[in-house]
Amino acid sequence: MAKTLYKVSFFNAGKVYELYARRVESGALWGFTEIRDLVFDINEGLVIDPTEERLRDEFAHTTALHLPMQSIIRIEEVAHKGQSAIRDAATGEKVVTPFPVPPRGK
Repeated sequence: MAKTLYKVSFFNAGKVYELYARRVESGALWGFTEIRDLVFDINEGLVIDPTEERLRDEFAHTTALHLPMQSIIRIEEVAHKGQSAIRDAATGEKVVTPFPVPPRGK
């Protein structure tokens, strides 16, 4: 039997974050939703999604997110994982993380 998977969309610092998690529950903290067991792609090839990498780094040591109910836009139960994303709150367009480039020499 497949494990339940949720797509969680929420506001964070003026952006809309879209993450995938295995567990979503009412939190022990009143007014908060608890998000646990975040799911990220494990890329072992040459193609790496910089947004997915940024989110994986940002939440690397997170065991649970406690999100205030008013920051949550939507929680969807999904059959398959899509791409995690960071979107501009106003336009809905994906925020592209630029590829790091070394500074030019003098």
